[in-house]
Amino acid sequence: MSTPTTPGEAPFDPAILARMASAMFSALPGTPPTSLPGAASGLVPGAQFPANIAPPGSPLVSPAGFGPSVPGTPIPQGQIPGANVLPASPTQLPSLANRAPALLPHAVAGNGVPDNVLSVAPAFEPRSGGTVLGVPQQVGAPVSPGSPSAPQAAASPFYFLNNSYGHPAAGASDGFAIHDPFAGLAAPTAQPALPPSPPSAPAGRDAQFYFVDAVRLPNGFVTPAKPDPRGPDAVPLAGSGQHPPFDVNAVRRDFPILQERVNGKQLVWFDNAATTHKPQSVIDRIAYFYAHENSNIHRAAHELAARATDAYEGARERVRKFINAAEVEEVIFVRGTTEAINLVAKSWGGQHVGEGDEIIVSNLEHHANIVPWQQLAAAKGAKLRVIPVDDSGQVLLDEYRKLLNDRTKIVAVTQVSNALGTVVPVKEIVELAHRAGAKALVDGAQSVSHMRVDVQDLGADFFVFSGHKVFGPTGIGVVWGKREVLEDMPPWQGGGNMIADVTFEKTVFQPIPNKFEAGTGNIADAVGLGAAIDYVNKVGIENIARYEHDLLVYGMAQLGAIPGVRLIGTAADKASVMSFVLDGYTTEEVGHALNDEGIAVRTGHHCAQPILRRFGVETTVRPSLAFYNTFDEVDRLVTVVRRLAGQRRSG
Repeated sequence: MSTPTTPGEAPFDPAILARMASAMFSALPGTPPTSLPGAASGLVPGAQFPANIAPPGSPLVSPAGFGPSVPGTPIPQGQIPGANVLPASPTQLPSLANRAPALLPHAVAGNGVPDNVLSVAPAFEPRSGGTVLGVPQQVGAPVSPGSPSAPQAAASPFYFLNNSYGHPAAGASDGFAIHDPFAGLAAPTAQPALPPSPPSAPAGRDAQFYFVDAVRLPNGFVTPAKPDPRGPDAVPLAGSGQHPPFDVNAVRRDFPILQERVNGKQLVWFDNAATTHKPQSVIDRIAYFYAHENSNIHRAAHELAARATDAYEGARERVRKFINAAEVEEVIFVRGTTEAINLVAKSWGGQHVGEGDEIIVSNLEHHANIVPWQQLAAAKGAKLRVIPVDDSGQVLLDEYRKLLNDRTKIVAVTQVSNALGTVVPVKEIVELAHRAGAKALVDGAQSVSHMRVDVQDLGADFFVFSGHKVFGPTGIGVVWGKREVLEDMPPWQGGGNMIADVTFEKTVFQPIPNKFEAGTGNIADAVGLGAAIDYVNKVGIENIARYEHDLLVYGMAQLGAIPGVRLIGTAADKASVMSFVLDGYTTEEVGHALNDEGIAVRTGHHCAQPILRRFGVETTVRPSLAFYNTFDEVDRLVTVVRRLAGQRRSG
């Protein structure tokens, strides 16, 4: 702290403050003091600092590959060496976002635009309690070398610290390999003992449930084994585990809102099908844009316009890679999935659908993939036809084949149902549509955050999704289309940015994608979407899919075992969603009871009334999962529903 220079500041004596700090640090166990000469520090001679604090002007450097600084770079004043590696308190372990090679805050690539923005500070600060950043604190009994809780020399210092993660401990002789996806990064020669994490699985559950081939649940149900996502000929990882490790606790620390309390209880967010929460890296990236890059794009000759344009177009390239599009120009930014489908219906549909033509959707569709096609059919004199579903909620392909004919112009289907969680065989649906000479649109709003999407493999003509469903901001979404299809479509809106030349006689439009991005786009949130994609890629979409699958199977089994619960949507291939109704209760009553316990679910028709009516209900309770949810949270949900069921039966 410096002496006051502004009128009104309290006149603190640096010497007194230094003596107070020295006394405080000396009283802390296990903290050898470091003496700094007063000339170097600007403080009184002999001032004491703990060894892990970088005082003003300190030349200390961060360990190679870790910490907020580039190796060999002096640490900023007051910064802790390796601050993003050491825990700030016994309950705050390093987050997954900080496992990548360290970058300076807002580090920039060669073009002057940050590739990503990582927080130096912990991902969250508790509202009360915790420790002051940089003050060492005893975190428990020392861990002896070689004990199961201590990281081994060749192991990651973050994963497999003890069995409380639901993973085998480092060095445990259980036949499972320790596979660190960040292996190969330089690491300090000695790692501090990290505090244990709260258990992520209820007592008695198999501690290996995250990445074994099959999972035995407490009620005896065994989840089906899943094939290695790398293919049948892939060489297995060392040991019997087939998948890289996944640490849900590390993931959760990257999402600050998960520390919120609702009605005095820790928030459980089971409304992910409506919207997902944002990791700190996304929040930081948007803030950085507004602080350092904010400008309109593609126009001005000044520096900020160049930064903003690079950031925006960099996000477009991230989307291209994420969905494996052939060309970046095929990626169009819109406000979300709803606007994306409207763009295709109004532009492509307005040009290619005529009287007597037919449009096919499925019974599973969100209203956003029904209403625009209804409007198009009404305007053109076309007909809307619907693929039915079976009693599990899966589409009936044989019935779909009967609907296809030479009048079919476009087939628009969801990849994952937002109301039931059904995973639709869209690749086969697309192939059949093309055989009939029709185009195909896939609604990926509910799929991109749960499974790998490869638009070239799907073969569809259009793929659409929303940023806020994949841990990105609201107000940004994507239309991907094949180049030849997009180039044949007229612009949907007119205005700035999408024109090459305007006279009062005619207008010449820009090529794709600008042709479909009239006006000032949502630049900052496009950049935020790019950061969200970076985060998902860092975790690994296969890791996400594997973990969520086991979580979903467990939740469905537990809910289905409660008397009075009727599961709505039981297809063999599902993702994320666990819709149900409970005898004797309205769905709103169940939702309120869950909210009283801090558990957020969606109740209602979920903008998918036709499919719910197919099952004879108007509304459901819809818990929906993401990769930051835990088995403990599922148990909290089940406990409330079971209590409600018991109360109504006894009444």
